[in-house]
Amino acid sequence: MTDRAGRRRFLRAAGASALGVCAGVLSGCGYSLAGRGSFLPDYIKVIGIPTFVNRTTLFNIETQMTEKVRAEFIGRGKYRIVPDTQNVDAVLAGELTGVNIAPLSFTNQQLASRYTITMSARVELRDQRENKVLWENPSLIFRQEYEATGGQAATDPTAFFGQDQNALERMTTEFSRSIVSAILEAF
Repeated sequence: MTDRAGRRRFLRAAGASALGVCAGVLSGCGYSLAGRGSFLPDYIKVIGIPTFVNRTTLFNIETQMTEKVRAEFIGRGKYRIVPDTQNVDAVLAGELTGVNIAPLSFTNQQLASRYTITMSARVELRDQRENKVLWENPSLIFRQEYEATGGQAATDPTAFFGQDQNALERMTTEFSRSIVSAILEAF
């Protein structure tokens, strides 16, 4: 028994020592998380975010995506966001380029029980003063999964969003957060 108790005390002391060494090394080397500041020029105060272009079959998805991106920028509090492209320091333009729905899993009767929706987009932030691209991603991909309801087929994006409005909410939130984070946090 005393040998086990001694071993436990030794392991606790070794673990505490290792933790202390790690904390000292990390604080001493200037370790910090990447993406803590903005790489945008200081003179950018007003960002225009016009309604995204919709090249998909989903009605009004561009309005929902645009509103989420605007809200995410506003939530960060550093920039004034307007829906215009005139009298702004930068313009964030987006285009929703495609939507695809595919079965993900099947029941024993070979009916789809779970689906995945994939949406593609391209987004660009352009400095109006210098007329140069500050950030762009021409091939953004977002995926969301959902359960089929009532055994209905849902290979049509319209049926997907009719079945699960929460999936649309999750997708637009993920889209807006990732875009704004990539732009503001220099990831």
